[in-house]
This record gives sequence, structure tokens and C-alpha cells, in this order.
Amino acid sequence: MSITVSTLAAMAACTVFASAAFAQSARDIRGPSPLVAIENEPSARLIVDPPLAEQLAKGLVFIQYRTENLRVVPVFGKGALDVSPRIGHLHITVDDAPWHFVDASGETVIVVGLKAGPHKVLFELADPTHRVIDSQTVSFEVPEQMSTR
Repeated sequence: MSITVSTLAAMAACTVFASAAFAQSARDIRGPSPLVAIENEPSARLIVDPPLAEQLAKGLVFIQYRTENLRVVPVFGKGALDVSPRIGHLHITVDDAPWHFVDASGETVIVVGLKAGPHKVLFELADPTHRVIDSQTVSFEVPEQMSTR
């Protein structure tokens, strides 16, 4: 009986230690709470992936991105500069166009209708007053589409 109790106690202890080693808190995954101001926030950072290959093969450009130390939300203006945790949005320019569009969704960016050939998309992470904080350019090639007729 004492061997069974000892074995069960050892198994329970191992489970607790293993769970603690692999468990991640909500903060580990989601970052700091948006309800509490952050003192000395680290710099905002933009991470942009290449277009999704399966969609690109169909002539569609789906580009995923994420930010660190900045939440992408549709809030603009000088007053929003004091919000903590920091907020902002993206400016997206396709193929050096003289204009850009604004993304404040935080979702995958989709560009359709590009001709076959090389292209690039500039992602600019901007604060609520449109000042650029960080940027990345993604270059890719839209393949020729085979006729389905």
C-alpha cells in the first residue's frame, strides 16, 4: 500500500512540475493587458510574412503580418498618442504607387488584380498621427495563370 501511495505522490509531483514547465500564461501569449498603462514601453516592431504560397499560385496575394508592442486599431489623431499600450495602424503601398491605403484591422492583407510578374508591397507601421514607426517591404512574383478553357 505504501508503495502505491509513494508512486502516486511521485506521479502527482512530476505532473505539477511538468505542467509548470510547459504552461504559458495568457500574458505570455497575448502580451500585456490593454487595460493597464505600460511604463517605458519597448519600441514597436512590425513582422511581415511572404505571401501565402497556395493563394499566390492562383494569382491572389494574401500577406499576414503581426506587430509587437503596438495594437493595430482604427483610432487616429494626436490625442491617441498618449494611449498605453501603444496603438497604431498600417500604411500599405503596392508597387511604388503614389498613394497608399490604411489598414487598421490587424488581419491578413489581400491584394488582387495584379498582373503576372514581379511586385512589391511596402508595409509601414504608423502611430495615430500617421508618423511611420517601422516598415518592411515584401517582394514576390505573381505567376502566369493557366487558362482553364
